[in-house]
Amino acid sequence: MIEAPFEHWESTEKRVREAGLRPTRQRVALAGLLFAKGDRHLSAEELHEEAVSAGVAVSLATVYNTLHQFTGAGLLRILAIEGARTYFDTNTSDHHHFFIEGENRVMDIGSGPVSVTNLPEPPEGMEIANVDIIVRLRPKSN
Repeated sequence: MIEAPFEHWESTEKRVREAGLRPTRQRVALAGLLFAKGDRHLSAEELHEEAVSAGVAVSLATVYNTLHQFTGAGLLRILAIEGARTYFDTNTSDHHHFFIEGENRVMDIGSGPVSVTNLPEPPEGMEIANVDIIVRLRPKSN
């Protein structure tokens, strides 16, 4: 039996239910891990490690499926930064990111003077939904 690795099982269950998903024990447990620490960026592998460490018996495939279900339900935002690695953002508002190379770490860019100009016209019948900016960082070389 999966026990909640967090204190707010009922509010997390409600959050999953209000997103239109059935609050299975695994979904609620994973949601609790995802949202208990505020806004953050995680890969499926990182969430799987956290789940295993918290005693949640869940496969990596189930973690992937759950993350994609949460994204489809509007609970998460998906960030495709590296070709083989996808990150999931618990902050679903429109915002941009720094990616720190070598650390594989994603950070929010604070609200500030980020602007995009001269966007191309979208094809007929299409509209721009949003623009994601990812600024790649690395330590300065001397």
